[in-house]
Amino acid sequence: MKAAVCRRGEFDVQHVERPVPGPGQVLLKVLRAGICGSDLHARVHADETADLVTEIGYDDFMRTDQDVVLGHEFVGEVAEYGPRCRERWPVGARVVSLPFRRADGEVQLTGLSAKAPGAFAEYLLVDEAVTMPVPDGLDSDLAALTEPLAVGYHAVARSEIGRGEVAVVVGCGPIGLAVILMLKARGVRRVVASDLSPARRRLAAQCGADVVVDPTVDDLAAALGDRSMHFRSGPALIDFALESMRKLQTIPGLPWWRLMALGERLGQVPKGPVVFECVGVPGMIDRLCTDMPYRSRIVVVGVCMEPDTVRPALISNKEMDLRFVFAYNPDEFRATLHLMADRKIDARPLLTGTVGLGGVRAAFDALGDPEVHAKILIDPASSAEEI
Repeated sequence: MKAAVCRRGEFDVQHVERPVPGPGQVLLKVLRAGICGSDLHARVHADETADLVTEIGYDDFMRTDQDVVLGHEFVGEVAEYGPRCRERWPVGARVVSLPFRRADGEVQLTGLSAKAPGAFAEYLLVDEAVTMPVPDGLDSDLAALTEPLAVGYHAVARSEIGRGEVAVVVGCGPIGLAVILMLKARGVRRVVASDLSPARRRLAAQCGADVVVDPTVDDLAAALGDRSMHFRSGPALIDFALESMRKLQTIPGLPWWRLMALGERLGQVPKGPVVFECVGVPGMIDRLCTDMPYRSRIVVVGVCMEPDTVRPALISNKEMDLRFVFAYNPDEFRATLHLMADRKIDARPLLTGTVGLGGVRAAFDALGDPEVHAKILIDPASSAEEI
């Protein structure tokens, strides 16, 4: 079979041996594969990532001097079952799968390990246990987006945002756009999106953002809407507390402390927005902690691969929450697939191009310009080499 093999940051289409499914595995014919930001990074910075994940117990992340077939976002057709499979779907059925499987008795990351070749190929192996059928009527291009959109689903779920809270999405690449889609699917009424790129700001609006700002000219905090419950300075918050105490103590027969506790439960005590950091560059977390109002909740979705610093005293004084998220749960992966199938989210704005295996190198280069592309898909059956 043909595969786009990466070595030292370069891609070469090669004829490689078609994989044979082992126990519990399914061989898929790849229909579409997406290029992820993780792929862009791993192409040239795999060694740094490998060193990092070794610290959390995974020793087989790809290295730049290895031959690796990338691709962990995909949809495919069932081609063959290995032994001890339940054979839950007929050959030819379309499926998606979580991108990890066992290889030689060890868990590997599909498309990010030389031991588990990914979907930039005509065929790949998946574990039947984490594979799911694509609902009838869902286009394969959209089904291929299940994995990256599930990252957005997980981030929104972990944020515990309520419909009446204000959401701020900083960075409108594919993951930021996924977060916007999931926020609107959850019913969040006001979503503010921020990005330096005019093209990405347009995509954010298409994905449902209610307010879109250019951080070079707009005050992000000013775009939050009704600021009566958002405080950007300590004195303003204390002044609110003093005035609230004065008013509460004018109500005869009701202990002010009980009224204050009730106000907390009803959401009447000031708090900031829920901010999703989807950029992943050094300094961004500290900047948001500085710029956002008191008692904001910051969900870190972007993966910063460099050392970074924050000022704990600032975060403590502003009583902010920091939550770091990664990937998704299997149920969230399935829920994402069915949100698309049920047309509760429309992810088509993310799709900006398709190439064949021979166009992988050009696609990676094109994704370096945020003004042109968001998500490029690879169709192994296509001969297209240009976007």
